[in-house]
Amino acid sequence: EVPLVESGGGWVQPGGSLRLSCTASGFTFSHYHMNWLRQAPGKGPEWLAGINTGGDRTIYAHSVKGRFTISRDNGNNTAYLQMTRLKPEDTALYFCARRDPNYSDYDVRGQGTQVTVSA
Repeated sequence: EVPLVESGGGWVQPGGSLRLSCTASGFTFSHYHMNWLRQAPGKGPEWLAGINTGGDRTIYAHSVKGRFTISRDNGNNTAYLQMTRLKPEDTALYFCARRDPNYSDYDVRGQGTQVTVSA
């Protein structure tokens, strides 16, 4: 069983929107902070957004603040990333990662979903 599975990626024109989902299984989802990251070809991972266990606190990277919104539904074991005003430079593999509040590093990440932004 794969603990984190992303979905919702695809192709979108510049200025468009997508909503990504990260579905968790096999662990107590509400016990973990959740994060979204992305990795473009030839580049290292870029952290985008984080949300705390209860879903009432969020934080964003400067590159996506005001355009992306992270949220979670603990009842459905799912985290989301709503992306708006997408740009070609947002093209990347997007993945979610969990972090135990007692530790500073992610210990599980999903395999990712591809987002391509082009005309």
